[in-house]
Amino acid sequence: MSRDSKPGMRDSAVLLDATLEHLRALVGFDTRNPPRAIDTGGIFDYLRAQLPGFEVTVTDFGAGAVALHAVRGEPRLLFNVHLDTVPDSPAWTADPHTLRVTADRAIGLGACDIKGAAAALLAVANASDGDMALLFTTDEEANDARCIAGFLREPHAYEAVIVAEPTKGEAVLAHRGIQSVLMRFAGRAGHASGEQQPGDSALHQAVRWGDAALDFVAAQAHERFGGLTGLRFNIGRIEGGIKANMIAPTAEVRFGFRALPTMNPDHLLIRFRNLGEPVPAEFTETFRGAALPAGDTARAEERRLAARDLADELGIPVGNAVDFWTEAALFSAAGCTAFVYGPGDIAQAHSADEWVALEQLEDYATTIHRIIHHGLG
Repeated sequence: MSRDSKPGMRDSAVLLDATLEHLRALVGFDTRNPPRAIDTGGIFDYLRAQLPGFEVTVTDFGAGAVALHAVRGEPRLLFNVHLDTVPDSPAWTADPHTLRVTADRAIGLGACDIKGAAAALLAVANASDGDMALLFTTDEEANDARCIAGFLREPHAYEAVIVAEPTKGEAVLAHRGIQSVLMRFAGRAGHASGEQQPGDSALHQAVRWGDAALDFVAAQAHERFGGLTGLRFNIGRIEGGIKANMIAPTAEVRFGFRALPTMNPDHLLIRFRNLGEPVPAEFTETFRGAALPAGDTARAEERRLAARDLADELGIPVGNAVDFWTEAALFSAAGCTAFVYGPGDIAQAHSADEWVALEQLEDYATTIHRIIHHGLG
């Protein structure tokens, strides 16, 4: 398909066929994260071979975090997509690394989140000769954003970044931030037969804290932003104690929350830390991802409007804000105009027999081809 051609029904079908061929190959590479065993070979050898005419740079940031930046011409947009996947579960009904294609869907580990988009970008790169820039990364599922952070340390002249995640073919302009916290409580070991003071048992402290945290989160239900409501919160792990007749000397709690763009993450951390008495012996934020758009209220709104204008210019329908976090927030925090756009439904991501609709793959590939074909990229 040449740059002078206009994609029609037949061309869209050709793009879909090429996308599925690339997706079959990409799914076949084991990029599960953990165990963070990805290196510069394997899937990156495949990507290099599929990008003739591009200037390609591969950077290994360690711990399975590898990035490939490919540029052809002088593009104004950067398309970013991650190649790592979550581990598969025993509930899969077939080999997760062998793509299965039915009448309406492609099934395989990462097909929805988000190798389907990566495959479509490769198909477009080979079906056109327009200016185009791609950034493939492998650490999005690790809560350790080395690739994007490393990329942003170098100067780049892109006007905007479009981050691929499953959004059902709509541009997502806003989403929640995400924070993860490790807490440790300290108590006093002893026999459990006697009367206890509130601070004696570390596990009792943890349980009381959890009760107060759930009440605090429930009280935020009235908060609103862009169709999102309330504060999302989850206690993911509680561990501690020795046995039923011993007072627990230590306890560990891991929890996370997802705030609205209008909520101050530092204020929330202070509130969570001080919900119980005594306060935790240790309170450490282990991961923070900014909300999209990032910045104070005025700057966030300015960035949201810029992203909406870009989506309108590119002919991408604008959807609602979402609860899940994406690396678009990292680009936004660095001052870039950014939004999220990709094929697939987040409901299928991280699930057994993960799948992406063929119709959405085709629409995504056709849209990206139109953008590159008309010199909008």
